[in-house]
Amino acid sequence: MDSTGVPHILEHTVLCGSQKYPCRDPFFKMLNRSLSTFMNAFTASDYTLYPFSTQNAKDFQNLLSVYLDATFFPCLRELDFWQEGWRLEHVNLSDPQTPLTIKGVVFNEMKGAFTDNERIFSQNLQNKLLPDHTYSVISGGDPLCIPELTWEELKQFHATHYHPSNARFFTYGNFELEQHLKQIHEEALSKFQKIEPNTMVPAQQLWDKPREFHITCGPDSLTTDASKQTTVSVSFLLPDITDTFEAFTLNLLSSLLITGPNSPFYKALIESGLGTDFSPDVGYNGNTREAYFSIGLQGIAERDVQTVRDLVDRTIDEVVQKGFENEQIEALLHKIEIQMKHQTTNFGLALMSYIASCWNHDGDPVELLQMGSHLAKFRQCLKENPEFLQEKVKQYFKNNQHKLTLSMKPDDKYYEKQSQMETEKLDQKISSLSQEDKQQIYEKGLQLRDQQSKPQDASCLPALKVSDIEPTMPFTELEVALAAGEIPVQCCAQPTNGVVYFRAFSNLNTLSEELKPYVPLFCSVLTKLGCGNLNYREQAQQIELKTGGMTISPQVLPDESHLDTYEQGVLFSSLCLDRNLPDMMHLWTEIFNHPSFDEEEHFRVLVKMTAQELSNGIPESGHVYASLRASKTLTPVGDLAETFSGMDQVRLMKRIAEMTDITSVLKMFPRIKKHLLKCDNLRCSVNATPQQMSQAEKEVENFIRSIRGSKKERKPVRPHVVEKPIPSGSGADGSQMIRKLITEPTFKPWQMKTHLLMPFPVNYIGECVRTVPYTHPDHASLKVLARLITTKFLHTEIREKGGAYGGGAKLSYNGIFTFYSYRDPNSVETLQSFEKAVDWAKSGDFTQQDIDEAKLSVFSAVDAPVAPSDKGLDHFLYGLSNEMKQMHREQLFAVSHDSLTAVSDKYLGVGKSTHGLAIVGPENEKISKDPSWIVK
Repeated sequence: MDSTGVPHILEHTVLCGSQKYPCRDPFFKMLNRSLSTFMNAFTASDYTLYPFSTQNAKDFQNLLSVYLDATFFPCLRELDFWQEGWRLEHVNLSDPQTPLTIKGVVFNEMKGAFTDNERIFSQNLQNKLLPDHTYSVISGGDPLCIPELTWEELKQFHATHYHPSNARFFTYGNFELEQHLKQIHEEALSKFQKIEPNTMVPAQQLWDKPREFHITCGPDSLTTDASKQTTVSVSFLLPDITDTFEAFTLNLLSSLLITGPNSPFYKALIESGLGTDFSPDVGYNGNTREAYFSIGLQGIAERDVQTVRDLVDRTIDEVVQKGFENEQIEALLHKIEIQMKHQTTNFGLALMSYIASCWNHDGDPVELLQMGSHLAKFRQCLKENPEFLQEKVKQYFKNNQHKLTLSMKPDDKYYEKQSQMETEKLDQKISSLSQEDKQQIYEKGLQLRDQQSKPQDASCLPALKVSDIEPTMPFTELEVALAAGEIPVQCCAQPTNGVVYFRAFSNLNTLSEELKPYVPLFCSVLTKLGCGNLNYREQAQQIELKTGGMTISPQVLPDESHLDTYEQGVLFSSLCLDRNLPDMMHLWTEIFNHPSFDEEEHFRVLVKMTAQELSNGIPESGHVYASLRASKTLTPVGDLAETFSGMDQVRLMKRIAEMTDITSVLKMFPRIKKHLLKCDNLRCSVNATPQQMSQAEKEVENFIRSIRGSKKERKPVRPHVVEKPIPSGSGADGSQMIRKLITEPTFKPWQMKTHLLMPFPVNYIGECVRTVPYTHPDHASLKVLARLITTKFLHTEIREKGGAYGGGAKLSYNGIFTFYSYRDPNSVETLQSFEKAVDWAKSGDFTQQDIDEAKLSVFSAVDAPVAPSDKGLDHFLYGLSNEMKQMHREQLFAVSHDSLTAVSDKYLGVGKSTHGLAIVGPENEKISKDPSWIVK
């Protein structure tokens, strides 16, 4: 047992070819030979999961066959191990005199993963709280240990672990179960004899006294207050997760302790002002054989570590004495009821993830899914013993000696030291090489590059054909009615399982430019500061008791036919059980009419949390931030999108979080409210069952009547406003929804190259090109081209050869064509790969089979299932009618070899369209010497 990442590297390598499908990389090839709605593989701390889903029965058989063969009969070739795991390779492959470096997909993936300080903390927390067995190592691989793994050890791990006696199968959906069972039996199970796998994880020895550890991490480059970057948490080991009712109870108890402003730990820790947010991995964690609960703070001063520990102990004592209010428990049980009714498109996958850990340790998965009976038993226990929950707190938290205190603080030289250790590891590897080894590394490196560059024959793999795709899409039935005589309401009757979904959209056209950057913050706190006669705690309680959540988000909605035209506004969304609809609409009325902006202390708490979340999210979404910045100067939409959700917004939030006096920001909110929370320019939508619809329409009408304020007409800030009716779904009275779009007829795109400096050891890269809007016939060709370039060119260049964790091309609805890479050891070289990709596309060096595969892949996204709650949403927001989508579908079918080479040249060729470039990543010598780059 070690941290070489053998289970993770094996997960990658089994997908590189198998006995029945010996071609290279069947996994990535099947992405384009199938209409899968999901395909992936995950390595947890003690199991690896290989999930896929599709709506096509033939496709399901194909994918099952490929996955079964990959897991049970993989080739595990040495060169695949080199590519996916780690290898020594010359900087210049054809010159054995150049220095050797360490490369490999998993090696770089894990280097990227550990640039995330939350990941470093969570990983150490698990390793130190459960030190006896498999949880003490990093199953994904520690970049400093990965180079210790040998190809022989990889094959050995497969031989001992990947056997049907050590496997579990899960299917969900409405295809024939007998058919799956027959196929699994014939293609895998029948070829093995039963064995006793020796993979049980023993119980952790319980400690007789608490322990503590201190660790370090990289600095947060966005914080100006370097003295407040410490994280501390207190964690408790809990019972075995196979005791399903105890696990259910502790999970609920955890929610009561930490969720929302009424919970004891929120009051004690978050509102103490000592830190910015809860520590990573807060709450109940049931992914290990014995669960654990963790509580703490991040963004604190080092001197406050003891204070936080004392607050944790004191809060536990208080809960043991006072317990919880009945209304808090009811709110939580209501939340579970709504979660059980709310339908998502990944429900099967969510169930599988929910049962995986427990089942892996021989718990009963069926018992685990019987939420209804667990809830009934929970209510019964509370009824019989009002102190039921307090006793659990006493048992598992107050009197628990298996308690770990973990603190982490940044070290300015952290990445330097990591890099130093990596260099030492490399030197040690090189010094032990004989001349013969060196020759072999050189030859194998050339051999791998040769293998990666060769055209590949994938004919052994099963595939759907373009003719398997439905020629027409199912139309969504909608109606639009006018409420209160003037406000359009879109009604979409759907099987929503007794849940009502309400949305409203209000545009921002009259809001001044200086206030716009503050709109995202306004949206995120509006439902959290109190309203009417409710303070923020009471409001939170009501939202939990009566709704499944109320969210507000800024929106920049591109026009479907003009790149320089867009709608800007805010989307209000909420859901509730039908019995609570009047209460939910009353809450919205109060939020619109009487929002409270006086809770300055609580506002500061919310600001700090938002800023911390944004900053923590950068390592996960670096490529998104790079792409947003790269498209900033290409369309008016890009500029506003960067303001609302790009790096500009992250930095603004950090600045606000560090202001000593934030009243100036709060004072802007009543001004924003005047423009946003009013009837003019509002449109609403309701998704509910046909039986609920007339009641829902009445409630929406009441809401609209109650928010009608003064009819003061405000002028749009930008002079060019186009009124555009939304095409279909007009009501019997001819009522329509009208979108008020901003158009910028004089807009001129220009090229900008930005290097956003971050102290990471890897890069995230985005290059964006301005092309054409959704209804333009070339849009469909560019969409297929993006898939073609990704799978036939960039995947090999950026991931296989370059060693980045991911990369590719995509075309967005807004007409921006984006090349990107993720956790990439290279920078300028990747930008050159993007250029080469365009040359390759222009040359037309691809076959009809390649085009058909790209189409399959595009259609699997176009035809991905849509939940009942979201049906009609693209019509409501973007004005897309069923007819427009069908037209786009026909344009996708019609894409040809000629149209693909034509659009490559017309839009992507040098000097044809405006490009924007951005890199998020470390200092870069080549870029700093190039005056065309702006370094920020």
